[in-house]
Amino acid sequence: MKKNFLIAIFLCAMIIAYLSGCSLPETPASHPALWIANGAVNSIVESGGIVYLCGSFTQVGPSTGGGCAIDAAGGSIASGYRYFDYGVNGQINAAVPDGSGGWYVGGSFTRVGGAVRNNIARIRADGSPYDWNPNVAGRVYALAVNGATVYIGGMFGSIGGQTRSYIAALDAVTGSAISWNPDANGTVWALAASGSRVYAGGDFTLIGGQTRNYIVSLDSITGDATPWNPNANGTVYALELSGGTVYAGGSFTSISGQGRNNIAALDAETGNAISWNPNANHMVSALAVSGNTVYAGGYFSSIGGQIRKSIAALDIIIGNATSWNPEANHMVSALAVSGTTVYAGGAFTTIGGQIRNRIAALDAVTGNAASWDPNADNKISALAVSGSTVYAGGDFTSIGGQTRNNLAALDAVNGNATSWDPNASGTVYALAVIGSTVYAGGEFTSIGVQARNRIAAIDAATGNATSWNPDADNTVSTLAVSQNTVYAGGNFTSIGGQTRNYIASLDAVTGNATSWNPNADNTVYTLALSGNTVWAGGNFTSIGGQTRNYIASLEAGTGNVADWNPNADSFVRALAVSGTTIYAGGAFASIGGQARNRIAALDAVTGNATSWNPTANGKGVSTLLVSGSTVYAAGGFSVIGGQTRSYLSALDAATGNANAWNPNANSNVYALAAAGSTVYAGGDFSSIGGQTRSRIAALDAVTGIAY
Repeated sequence: MKKNFLIAIFLCAMIIAYLSGCSLPETPASHPALWIANGAVNSIVESGGIVYLCGSFTQVGPSTGGGCAIDAAGGSIASGYRYFDYGVNGQINAAVPDGSGGWYVGGSFTRVGGAVRNNIARIRADGSPYDWNPNVAGRVYALAVNGATVYIGGMFGSIGGQTRSYIAALDAVTGSAISWNPDANGTVWALAASGSRVYAGGDFTLIGGQTRNYIVSLDSITGDATPWNPNANGTVYALELSGGTVYAGGSFTSISGQGRNNIAALDAETGNAISWNPNANHMVSALAVSGNTVYAGGYFSSIGGQIRKSIAALDIIIGNATSWNPEANHMVSALAVSGTTVYAGGAFTTIGGQIRNRIAALDAVTGNAASWDPNADNKISALAVSGSTVYAGGDFTSIGGQTRNNLAALDAVNGNATSWDPNASGTVYALAVIGSTVYAGGEFTSIGVQARNRIAAIDAATGNATSWNPDADNTVSTLAVSQNTVYAGGNFTSIGGQTRNYIASLDAVTGNATSWNPNADNTVYTLALSGNTVWAGGNFTSIGGQTRNYIASLEAGTGNVADWNPNADSFVRALAVSGTTIYAGGAFASIGGQARNRIAALDAVTGNATSWNPTANGKGVSTLLVSGSTVYAAGGFSVIGGQTRSYLSALDAATGNANAWNPNANSNVYALAAAGSTVYAGGDFSSIGGQTRSRIAALDAVTGIAY
């Protein structure tokens, strides 16, 4: 009886979901995601619950993917929007409200959270996808909703297995392509729909069965082109309907037989250009109408008879620019108006007199930027307002982040950035932590307000550079730290006040170079410290006065080279020590007297390669991490340990076989660290562990799933 009752409840829930035009939400992992970076992450160290990272980034922030719902009042990610579960794994070019608190979104993506969605989706207020799944075979650039129909434009050839060229209509409930089929011969960039008309702009010259150059009016029932024919001479990127007028923006110089530079107003019935003529001197890519004002965004510097940089307000009657002048420093590609606020998105970093990264809220009267500051890490291409929420879409991977130049610290529990902000002036390649000090090496010349050339010690609490200042004359690529000594490798020839070629030992208190001086003849890429031994790998063929091809063992006190000589045939990029075994990764095909492709295990006493032989392909292994009975390897491979593994793998320390752990990164992994049941990975990737994660991720050490 109890079993039947539970089945009945389940069936009722399914019926309700079906009748509401959606499915039951997919169950996500429900873990707060580690904040991500907007540039490559080169090294990661976890210490005391803090994840330190370095690289070539300028910002860290929540991993939102290419779309995010933002609170219209505060500018933070909207309450209840579960970006960490439902991030889009690509870019969003168009967004419109669905009338139920969610949105239709289109762009260039393949997943929304754990659900496959090709280039178009309908999402709820929390970001979760409906079952609505048209499956568009190509990019979507434009969306418009008219009643029970969703019109889409872009650069696609089919929808749900149905041939549809560049433009289509979808059932708003089922997502199926309806019979409406104007069959354009070029990209559709803009759509506007009202009543019996669907207006489209783009790169086409044939659509709806007629010759129509770049702009058209289509019958909303048949898909046929109406007699309306403004006949533009260049691409139309933006359309906006207001009353009996169609406003068009693009890259044209003539429309409806009249000279109109990049912006025009057309009679919605006849297609004739009206006298309104703002005459923009460059492309107009976004339009919005509110009351007596037409807002325009693009790449122009003059419009409406005035100097206006990329954004302007135009009088709806005469076309002159009003006094409203936010003056963006780069392209504005999206606009939306709500009440007395104009939301702008694009590629700018200043607008309305303030620093605003790619998205801003502007006062509709003064043009000043409001305090609202979501701080996107890349271009905004779409904006849509629904109630108290602004949905933003674009090329970004994070909204609501913090500026962090090349160095950052994340809380390992909640994933958020801490206040630690050393502000390195250039790329950082190496990190090491001991006690309350974080050592950094790279290409920078300052940390905060202190001059520090390529190597520095940073207070782990304040982020300030300490007085320790070895002052290297070239790149520091790797660091290894003991209690009293900092070992450094790289491309330098002077460090710590002494001539030191590519490798050095520095006093941890004074920063002076010690007498330890192996004097390598080329770059040292990696160092590993174990007991009284410093293991070095790189591009050298001589070190410590001895011939050593790409790998060597050095006495930690004297710098003397040990007899240990694996003699690799190409450079060694990574080293890790575990007991009496030295794991090496690089570009070699032979090491330790054996054929070993890009990865090997070497006896710490003899230097001979052990039987352990995962055999990686591709560009090689760039980083290694040993944790318990597992060797984690990352690099430019696609096969390792006998299995297909993209850029990252977990290998059995006894057999060399790849285990089931398979995060499947979509680009290079440069850094690895482990803490408890978590493996941290950094690199150039944008997807890993089945989730949208840009350049850094926390992975479950058992499943490989990204938190």
